[in-house]
Amino acid sequence: MSLRAADALGGRAAVVGIGATEFSKDSGRSELRLAAEAVRAALRDAGLRPADVDGMVTFTMDTSPEITVAQACGIGELSFFSRVHYGGGAACATVQQAALAVAAGVAEVVVCYRAFNERSGRRFGSGVRHREPSAEGAALGWVLPFGLLTPASWVAMAARRYLHAHGLTPEAFGHVAVVDREYAATNPAAYFHGRPITLADHAASRWIVEPLRLLDCCQETDGGQAVVVTSLERARDLPRPPAVVAAAAQGSGRAQEQMTSFYRDDLTGLPEMGVVARQLWRTAGLGPADVDVAILYDHFTPFVLMQLEEFGFCGRGEAADFVAGRTVPLNTHGGQLGEAYLHGMNGIAEGVRQVRGTAVNQVPGAEKVLVTAGTGVPTSALLLTADG
Repeated sequence: MSLRAADALGGRAAVVGIGATEFSKDSGRSELRLAAEAVRAALRDAGLRPADVDGMVTFTMDTSPEITVAQACGIGELSFFSRVHYGGGAACATVQQAALAVAAGVAEVVVCYRAFNERSGRRFGSGVRHREPSAEGAALGWVLPFGLLTPASWVAMAARRYLHAHGLTPEAFGHVAVVDREYAATNPAAYFHGRPITLADHAASRWIVEPLRLLDCCQETDGGQAVVVTSLERARDLPRPPAVVAAAAQGSGRAQEQMTSFYRDDLTGLPEMGVVARQLWRTAGLGPADVDVAILYDHFTPFVLMQLEEFGFCGRGEAADFVAGRTVPLNTHGGQLGEAYLHGMNGIAEGVRQVRGTAVNQVPGAEKVLVTAGTGVPTSALLLTADG
């Protein structure tokens, strides 16, 4: 049973630094080097030295260990190091782990990072084929319908049911792709900078797994992203305006699987994100009407629509119209569809920029930003707010 009361973490920590490598299709360097570059850049942005860092958090899927990254960056003693499971679902939970460590006094400055050569190296889009044996792989063998080997095919099952249940066509998904690419077109850091699309472009793109087209699927990227977390008190003495962690939550739903929760009574929602949403709203004392910008994990367009519905921005089956109406600015960096696929960490960085007022596609007066992590898996999310 998930929590039924507000937690005590909100407002006790802040993101004070963000840093990234360039986003590319062939980085030409190791994943460790990408991680080190991103961490150093985030520390420079925060106005902190490597010696100030005493905590590190990353994903279980990251190939660069916390201790090795610390050594590569000139970081000394560590009092806290941690990893979060479930692929992209870990993104916002890394910041939650960092905030918990800071709030408990276990660490004072914690760096969260993710780095991979996901295009030139191991491509996640290839799914379960040619993978090393693992307990996860064995579990997938029991729950995957025969022939569904890739993430796109796993999401297509839920996407087809969503369209059927709400009487929609695949064009419903196109609105997300169009909005993301519109923002990416004006973001110089985005891979699809200068290349917006239309609904007609979406409809003309080739099928990957019906009802998903090419433009419903995120890109594959090489790169690294890091963020720095410390206490709100210390943050106020640093050069950049702090992005306060007003709330942070993780969630796993009933009958939860990793991308294959096909055995629930209803495939048209994301119950794990519903768990997260309830905890964020309770802790922050806010609701969907208070959100100035939404940075929603967009590895596949259908799950963006379901997230909007789980968070209460609109009713079930209404999210496509909600996105088309531009009611709330969505994925102002271009998302993983348009900027880069960095397992959601680049979305956290965009949330910080919006709160600081430094985003390329800045939303005027943005003070409350929702950021979510990977969907279809146990997941996480953040509410970032301006100080005061």
